[in-house]
Amino acid sequence: MAYAFPGEGALDYFPCSYGKSRLMFRGPRRSLDKPYIAFLGGTETYGKYVPDPFPDLVEDEIGYASVNLGCVNAGLDVYLSEPAVTEIASKAEAVVLQIVGAVNMSNRYYTVHPRRNDRFIAATPLLKTLFRDVDFTEFHFTRHMLTTLEASSKDRFELVAEELRRIWVERMGELLGRLPKRTLLLWMADAPPQFKGQRAALQGDPVLVDRAMLASVTPKAGGFVEAVASAHARMSSLEGMAFAALEALAAAALPGPSVHRDVAAKVVAALDDILR
Repeated sequence: MAYAFPGEGALDYFPCSYGKSRLMFRGPRRSLDKPYIAFLGGTETYGKYVPDPFPDLVEDEIGYASVNLGCVNAGLDVYLSEPAVTEIASKAEAVVLQIVGAVNMSNRYYTVHPRRNDRFIAATPLLKTLFRDVDFTEFHFTRHMLTTLEASSKDRFELVAEELRRIWVERMGELLGRLPKRTLLLWMADAPPQFKGQRAALQGDPVLVDRAMLASVTPKAGGFVEAVASAHARMSSLEGMAFAALEALAAAALPGPSVHRDVAAKVVAALDDILR
């Protein structure tokens, strides 16, 4: 069963930092003086509300320490703007890079916070001209802003979406260029990646990322794992999660321990091939 606590800090994430990075990661802190596997990604990699996230489970099986460099709500910008993190990852025995969505990045249309990439900072003149009917001062998060734009005009929104898709491919290629070839791309989601135009733009995670985009970047990595949560795992997502009472809805939207166990098994099998 899920276990909930009435106050803050239902789960101690033992926040820690590595090297010169200004980011705080989930601990306990691992030593960088011994061989390790680096994990980069978003909320799922961080393992919010999950006592034993998949990086920890992989550590138990693979024989190397798992350095969890996942960031809640991360976009690609958080890693591209923190060279200290990619330097740590470049020295790993292997890297597991979770595929993150395409909306939490600064681009020609809007800017996001450099470390908290889901935070909308400002619309550029280009976006304000494109959507003269939208008041951008009321937005604090990227997805809320983009959902409003899509509701206002699907045709005009598609111009923004195409920019985000293009930038995602470009920046993912740049990030992979900073990481070792022994980098495993991880698709961790409730559904497999879709073909272009097969699903509504802002439904499901990773947002706006499709098979064509993945095909563009996968050759630059050492492997690809598609970990789609089973119906049973999704239904039992809250079992074993730790969260405060007021966080129940947020916890229900994230993968639980059963999903993390399934992901860990697939990642371990793929890492065996990479490390062999």
